[in-house]
Amino acid sequence: QVQLVESGGGLVQAGDSLRLSCAASGRTFGTYTMAWFRQAPGKEREFVAGIIWSSGNTRYADSVKGRFSISRDNTKNALYLQMNSLKPEDTAVYYCAARPAMYLGTSKGEYNAWGQGTQVTVSS
Repeated sequence: QVQLVESGGGLVQAGDSLRLSCAASGRTFGTYTMAWFRQAPGKEREFVAGIIWSSGNTRYADSVKGRFSISRDNTKNALYLQMNSLKPEDTAVYYCAARPAMYLGTSKGEYNAWGQGTQVTVSS
């Protein structure tokens, strides 16, 4: 089964950068789509960015376009989220997710493997 472990969260100031990592194991991910979601207190879990593992095609939520960048390292089975120009509204628990299909869906119900999450807090 797929195992996902996030790391890299922390407390930063507005305007700072942070890079999240997700170590993936348990499968060969050539036919998978991987994504980052986030959940702020009292809010629904929302799509942030996704990448088709084999092609590298990406998709972003409008709220993070131009500031966040998703990437993967095939040799390390690792997923990354580079977050620049962070804002207080980016504060949330960030989750790594995977689905065994090559489609950049944005609904959390489309993904069947999840990490435990990593907290990102952006102070103003």
